[in-house]
Amino acid sequence: MLALLASSAAASTPPTPLTLVICAPGYPGSTAEAQPSMDTLAAAVSRAAGWPVGTVKAEYQETEAGGIARFKGKAPTLALVPLPFYLEHASELKLTPRVQAVLKDAHDTEVWTLVAKKGRVTGPGSLAGWKIASLAAYAPEFVKNVALGGWGALPADVELVETGQVLSALRKAASGENVAVLLDGTQSASLSSLPFAADLETVAKSPALPTSVLGTIGPALGPIDAKRLTTGLLKMADTPDGAAALDAVRLARFVPLDDKALAQARRSYGQRVQTAAK
Repeated sequence: MLALLASSAAASTPPTPLTLVICAPGYPGSTAEAQPSMDTLAAAVSRAAGWPVGTVKAEYQETEAGGIARFKGKAPTLALVPLPFYLEHASELKLTPRVQAVLKDAHDTEVWTLVAKKGRVTGPGSLAGWKIASLAAYAPEFVKNVALGGWGALPADVELVETGQVLSALRKAASGENVAVLLDGTQSASLSSLPFAADLETVAKSPALPTSVLGTIGPALGPIDAKRLTTGLLKMADTPDGAAALDAVRLARFVPLDDKALAQARRSYGQRVQTAAK
């Protein structure tokens, strides 16, 4: 009996340190500016998993390169990343998805929307020689195969421009420049409030997609602790301190993985790459 108790206690004690790195390329904020909110989130995640406060540390990386560097370091074992980043880097980082994150004031999934000057784009071929500006442009296969794959193949000379400053790109599009803008769900919801919104139109939409994925990196977190973490995260928004910590990083809640949608996104992501390689 003593041996069983000792075994159970050991199994419920997570390895330390655990570091949650949130990487959201193109979104506002810097590592230093976000740290107070990260500390609050880390404490809430620790409590949600039933671990002592301090078990989980957290930090924010605002660039793709910065996030990759941290994920490949020794400490990070947890990652919260947007879907484009997950599809682009999950394999190399050995990132196993555990739950999905829902942004504040958003649905469990989001639709990416391509907008351009009204009347200028009738299909993918209209974008020959154009630029597509988007938060997600650091993940070209996401833009081409996942967000716009159902619309059709983009011309080879389309230039993808990574930017978090989509307002400037939208102004260029509205003025008639050869620019289209791929918006995430939050950005799309704000489009109608722009004074020049009437000059723009939606030309393509993605299927409903997961917004962000929280996962574990490598084998550092065992199956028992991974289960404790997942269970705790799904209930995190139900407690006052958990809800406040989520709100501080503009999240509403964590929800179970939509395995079907995630699998379809992975298939779409790799489809044209595999076709080209044959």
